[in-house]
Amino acid sequence: MNLVNLESVSHAYGPKPLLTDVSLGVGAGERIGVVGRNGGGKTTLMSVIAGALKPDSGRVTHTRGLRVGHLSQRDDLDPGMPVREIVLGGRAEHEWAGDQAVREILANLIGDLDLDAKAGELSGGERRRTALARLLIDEHDLIMLDEPTNHLDIEAIAWLAAHLSGRRSALVVVTHDRWFLDAVSTRTWEVVDGRVERYEGGYAAYVLAKAERARIAQAAEERRQNLMRKEIAWLRRGPPARTSKPKFRIEAAQALIANEPPPRESVELVKFATARLGKTVYDLEDVTLHAGGPGAGPLVLDRTTWQFGPGDRIGLIGVNGSGKSSVLRLLAGTVEADSGRVVRGRTVRLAHLSQELAELDPSRRVLETVEEIRKYIQVGKKEWSASQLLERLGFKGDAQWKVVGDLSGGERRRLQLLRLLMDDPNVLLLDEPTNDLDIETLNELEDLLDGWPGTLILVSHDRYFLERVTDRAVALLGDGRLSMLPGGVDEYLERRAAGAALTARTASGATAPDGKDTVNSPAKDTLNSPAKDAPTQDETGLSAKEERELRKELNRLERQLDKLGEQEAKLHAAMAEAAADYARLGSLDAELRDVLAQKDTVEAAWLEVADRLGD
Repeated sequence: MNLVNLESVSHAYGPKPLLTDVSLGVGAGERIGVVGRNGGGKTTLMSVIAGALKPDSGRVTHTRGLRVGHLSQRDDLDPGMPVREIVLGGRAEHEWAGDQAVREILANLIGDLDLDAKAGELSGGERRRTALARLLIDEHDLIMLDEPTNHLDIEAIAWLAAHLSGRRSALVVVTHDRWFLDAVSTRTWEVVDGRVERYEGGYAAYVLAKAERARIAQAAEERRQNLMRKEIAWLRRGPPARTSKPKFRIEAAQALIANEPPPRESVELVKFATARLGKTVYDLEDVTLHAGGPGAGPLVLDRTTWQFGPGDRIGLIGVNGSGKSSVLRLLAGTVEADSGRVVRGRTVRLAHLSQELAELDPSRRVLETVEEIRKYIQVGKKEWSASQLLERLGFKGDAQWKVVGDLSGGERRRLQLLRLLMDDPNVLLLDEPTNDLDIETLNELEDLLDGWPGTLILVSHDRYFLERVTDRAVALLGDGRLSMLPGGVDEYLERRAAGAALTARTASGATAPDGKDTVNSPAKDTLNSPAKDAPTQDETGLSAKEERELRKELNRLERQLDKLGEQEAKLHAAMAEAAADYARLGSLDAELRDVLAQKDTVEAAWLEVADRLGD
């Protein structure tokens, strides 16, 4: 049974038709991912389906009593209303605290927010997460999400995918996050030239089906077909978790990629990168770094030794606030380490794309803005003009002569990235480069980076892009170290789920009585060469007796933490059983708060003892 039906729907903004004679339906329980170029009509389609926008022509019908939850790109939060009231409405604390599903949504989306804070005091990302939490707490027959992963870190995105997959509601989602799209959708709609093309399966199936259609009809240009085959080749060669899903016919995929080379000629690129960079790119020697400057803010690195070499392609992973951007700024030289030494290679030619948009002359034309850097650039074995690269990143035809002041935020982001690439760097530091980029532009950017020789360090919450363009993953887990992740993002999520990583709050908030940070681990990882050995007993300055006493204390605190963890689990179970007994819930909630407070105190003591031991 269809929940929503669209019959011959058309809609335009000014002279540009976004939807032309579209007829389709959303069935109960369906999970649909919507893709297409920015400005192509995805958001318009969502608004029409949700009933928030009346089309110019055609008919939209909803089943009687349909409950629609719609997350648009702009929130409608009352700036004077507290987060608690926005998300929980009139629910009493003992009512929502006894609901495990509600607690899970709050913990994963707004666990770092003060529930009594006013919406007007929140940042854009915090408002976005608040609006998403409000929607998910309520029950809906149809959930419609427009870019739900914006402002979420990798861990929160993985949780959201699992949460949506476990709900019975129908789902329509617009997103440029291809991993998320594949994880939650079983059908894909592509909005293109006013039409809605429909495909069975998630993103991987959509890529194959689209390539097959283009090949059979011979209607798509050769460049687009090559990109699509390259995308499929990477999907099939990627991590097992992605390729194990039987979402498309393996035989067809193998036929398409039979003669397709790997996305990158790694040996050749590293050889070229070494010739351009030499042996040294960045060496971190015993570096300590705080996010807010020397001794201020969360501890990011604690006496860390690390080496970034020529040709490395590294994805830097961590929760929001863990210090990923701070590490990039340290390498870029815009912030100084508290202590230690950062050695930068003499031949390093750096380009740093930060999350802040650089100022551009609003009166200049797009093409002029790029050509003032350089008119031609060599990428791999091919020379590209500024105009050709602009076209690859979405500035086609007359768009190259637009005035910079008339560009959208996403267009400015693309222009800034292209200016960096035209400067012919040999080291790229990219902080969230995929913001505001549609899937086709992301494909072009990935293909461009495939042939780029140099050292690449990437921070991105777009898991697909991260795995696609990097070869290794390194994480900031809140312990002051850079940790190598041979298993990539999956290993990171497993370590987070197992509690093997501290949260940013724990890392920055655990302090000893003398005010010194207690999250200090002298153990060091290295990427290309062995780091210095961890401190011996003599180096810690402890006698054998002192060390024995401290280890006894550490064991005692660990046993105490285990007992408190068991108490916490029992209280959660008791609260779930007493969901209808409000008086009992209030008593259990008070006990839980007391246990959690004790747990925080014991954890802080454990961290202090572990720090003294050098564990």
